[in-house]
Amino acid sequence: MVEIPGDGDYNPTVDAPLPAMTQAAILTADQPLNVQALKVSCQQCSMGQLCLPMGLADAEIDRLDQIIGRRRRIARDERLYQMGEPFRSLYAVRFGHFKTYQVNAAGEAQITGFQMAGELLGMDAISGDRHHCDAVALEDSEVCEIPFDNLEELFGEVPNLLRHFHRIMSKEITREQNVMLLLGNMRAEQRFAVFLVNLSTRYAARGYSSTSFQLRMSREDIGNYLGLTIESISRLLSRFKKMGLVQVDKREVILLEPARLKAMAAGTEQCSPMD
Repeated sequence: MVEIPGDGDYNPTVDAPLPAMTQAAILTADQPLNVQALKVSCQQCSMGQLCLPMGLADAEIDRLDQIIGRRRRIARDERLYQMGEPFRSLYAVRFGHFKTYQVNAAGEAQITGFQMAGELLGMDAISGDRHHCDAVALEDSEVCEIPFDNLEELFGEVPNLLRHFHRIMSKEITREQNVMLLLGNMRAEQRFAVFLVNLSTRYAARGYSSTSFQLRMSREDIGNYLGLTIESISRLLSRFKKMGLVQVDKREVILLEPARLKAMAAGTEQCSPMD
């Protein structure tokens, strides 16, 4: 049985490079923290190109910098916010990974997504002023806290920022629709192929390898998200490995045949029958 790598501490020999901000914090961990020296503006942030619209003037980016309340370190397994909590801020992930999930009346959790650097958390709460899910760090992470009242004021002054925010919300709606399609109509192997291709695309957008990356979430979390059992995820990994599609080494997954995986995700290639 092939094990999906679980979460764990950062390992520089196998993990993707951490942002310079994080590396500096590690290198100076035994020294007094100089908050001012560590402050990095949105314009200088390595993930700024994913959070910010293109074409903002320096003065407009400075205004955005001014409304960001603080940077928050969130330890592994710590909640950033929870369902029912009043909505006050959005959170831009600077580094690390999160999962969001909802809990129904029977106490059962359903994972609704996995978020990584350059993505926004908290948009689910804009309409009702309360969060509709829990957000939990999958590893030690950091977010930029953006008070929403201040952000709304800035929208009136920087139309490009408002248009960019609308695009982000549109992508979030599309993502939720795709999840419904994923859980409703796709076979198990297609769901898993879509999951791997999605991770590949998102890591590539962040300057990391599209074919070799770490799985920060546990196999239990992946199964929950895809509507599959833990045993099904293990069997799928074994089948994909036997077909020469993937290679797994501890927490690292290597996509050996990304084109075939994309074809499976699109439904144009079928997985071999279950042994």
